[in-house]
Amino acid sequence: MKRLILNLFAIIAACMSISVSAQDVMIARSKLNFPEAMSSLQNAIINHKYTLSRVQRIDIGLTKAGFKTDLYRVVFFGKQKELKWISDQYPELAAYLPLKIAIFAERDEAVAVALDPGHYIQVAEDARLKDIYIRWTRDIQSILKEFRTAE
Repeated sequence: MKRLILNLFAIIAACMSISVSAQDVMIARSKLNFPEAMSSLQNAIINHKYTLSRVQRIDIGLTKAGFKTDLYRVVFFGKQKELKWISDQYPELAAYLPLKIAIFAERDEAVAVALDPGHYIQVAEDARLKDIYIRWTRDIQSILKEFRTAE
């Protein structure tokens, strides 16, 4: 389990091209099986007024690393006006957008992992940008709580 989570952190960090520490990672476990948990996660994102951008399989690289499952995905989402504003005002941050939550199966459960957007506050000089990152952190915490408690 620890190896799996560490590998997933490495994948997310590589996708984000930014260094992270344990306090920058948010994790939630669902008692639902993977398909139901994936649906629950997507519904939670939509319930928080975000738009799903895409769901990307990340199992090809994991299969090459010896994992035997294809139940690894990254869910990309955001609020289009915010993402456009950030990309326009801070093009150097565009590579970190949209928001992402990785989800993977573990036995009969599912685990969701996200980087804390609050981590980006250290590079934000604009108060509006800081406010967005703080809200994103609260929203992802709430999304993961909804994911964790879904039945």
